[in-house]
Amino acid sequence: MIHDEFEVFAAALSPMSALMGLDLGEKTIGVAVSDQMRTVASPLETVRRKKFTLDSARLLELVDDRELGGILLGLPKNMDGTEGSRCQSTRAFARNLSRLTELPIGFWDERLSTVAAEKALLEADTTRKRRGQVIDHVAAGYILQGALDRMRFL
Repeated sequence: MIHDEFEVFAAALSPMSALMGLDLGEKTIGVAVSDQMRTVASPLETVRRKKFTLDSARLLELVDDRELGGILLGLPKNMDGTEGSRCQSTRAFARNLSRLTELPIGFWDERLSTVAAEKALLEADTTRKRRGQVIDHVAAGYILQGALDRMRFL
């Protein structure tokens, strides 16, 4: 089930279940996961997008393998808070994914997550080639960590 309100999404989660965070791009999907206590987000992998059936199969395989309890998608709002075409495609992806799983699906405002991830990778003196390989799942980690931090205050 899809939850537009973050608080409702958080309330729908089973206790002691890890979460998956996604950074949806046109060519890739960055994936991060949390621990069961929902304190730390860890970048996991970048899925090269092919078509929805293959992409969703890989994501749901990770859900099953790691016994995850919810899926959080980064919502790429414009800097003024409005939603554009990228938000529409993210919401469409969530609708399609919700037909394949009973897990709660929620959204987290991802503004500047890729910028923060890029900055962290630069500070870690990561090569340009390596940054290109990991930026998406590092950004997913930032998205998920922001949501985990917010959950502590709910």
